[in-house]
Amino acid sequence: MQDKLYRKAKREGYRARSAYKLLELQRKYYLIRRGDFVLDLGCSPGSWLQVASELAGNGIVLGVDISPVKPIEENVVIWRESVMLLDFVQKLKCFLIERGRINFSVVLSDMAPKTKGIPYVDQNISLELAMRAFGIAKEVLAQGGHFTCKVFQSKEAADFLQQLRKSFSLVKMVSVEATKKGSKEMYYVCLNKI
Repeated sequence: MQDKLYRKAKREGYRARSAYKLLELQRKYYLIRRGDFVLDLGCSPGSWLQVASELAGNGIVLGVDISPVKPIEENVVIWRESVMLLDFVQKLKCFLIERGRINFSVVLSDMAPKTKGIPYVDQNISLELAMRAFGIAKEVLAQGGHFTCKVFQSKEAADFLQQLRKSFSLVKMVSVEATKKGSKEMYYVCLNKI
């Protein structure tokens, strides 16, 4: 059965209910500002791209996913690519240089595994994706920039939180209201890269 947020998203022109997750994080932590360069990892179907595009205004949003994503706005560039490729960070750096930049202001990751229904396996794959997003952020995120990633709760994810605290001045583990009931997903919101 379609839930309230799904119907609200359709009414308001968002591609998915997940738009409200980013909007909630934005209200609480003011992640994206006008003019920012934003990297959205795992951007399909594009609802976070829509929100980031609105918030960044005249900034640029780059969305990356292994699945196809329909075009959004003029300030949104979409790559159909795996973030696991060895030369992925180098491609990001070339993208920035072509636009007169050396870093992104914000790196977002809503990447999630295609769940297998085996909690330990799903948690480990989720953590691997979050750690890859963090590795990318360490390479291309500006000092003072913000990073947010989704993880499935686990002991190992709690250990990862400690790693993040070494690279950002403030790190929060956040459960957003728009998350479906029973979901183990959390967001690690990391502010002000050191």
